[in-house]
Amino acid sequence: MYNFEGKTVFVTGSSTGIGRATAIAFAQHGADVIVHYNSSVQEAEEVKAEIEKCGRRSLLLSGDVSDSQQVNRMVEEIKEEFGTIDILVNNAGSMVKRARLEDLDEDLWDRVIDVNLKSVYLVTRATLPLLKQTKGKIINVTSIAATNGGGSDSIAYATSKGGVSTLTKALAKDLVEYYINVNALSPGTISTPFHDRHTSPEKRQNAVKTIPMGREGTPEETVGATLYLASDYAGFVTGQIIEVNGGQLM
Repeated sequence: MYNFEGKTVFVTGSSTGIGRATAIAFAQHGADVIVHYNSSVQEAEEVKAEIEKCGRRSLLLSGDVSDSQQVNRMVEEIKEEFGTIDILVNNAGSMVKRARLEDLDEDLWDRVIDVNLKSVYLVTRATLPLLKQTKGKIINVTSIAATNGGGSDSIAYATSKGGVSTLTKALAKDLVEYYINVNALSPGTISTPFHDRHTSPEKRQNAVKTIPMGREGTPEETVGATLYLASDYAGFVTGQIIEVNGGQLM
């Protein structure tokens, strides 16, 4: 059983899907959890309530993690409320919109890269002084698309997640002198609002055909890898990416 009592965890994009499951799981294992959202306020408030039902403290933050001023403002709020961060989970991200290359204009490309990759850089840089104090843990959420290139209409998304995977390894080397472990979770096809918004039923059915377990995963099934990477059991693990995809990638 993992024990995160006395730990403060910041999970970006934690109002729905994998972020939601992650935030609640940390609270169930004793952590105080900072819940972040950009637009899903009602869902975020529900997550905060679930955390408080576990007897843990929670802080609700709203902001665009691809905007440095908003990120810095949120980190100041964390400092005022908790003083520090022990574990950072860079989960926020979005497909934004599917587009093949011929329809992928520069504005869409920039938005996808910003929300998925630039956000990890900005949030990690802003929280670094707090993480240095605690010799903390960082877990980034990448994607199976980073390895297999995703679909033909998810070029920008796959590229951004490839950047997250590479950034994870680069940060692991850069921050090791501060005793900060940096690793990543790489989900496959998981049943989340992400796919409800951006993936047609036909695409989802075709994806399931490539999964040896024969089904989509659940957000709760991704949590174990994150809890492990955030725990003392992973003290000698850094720069690694754990694939959670039902055998879809081997």
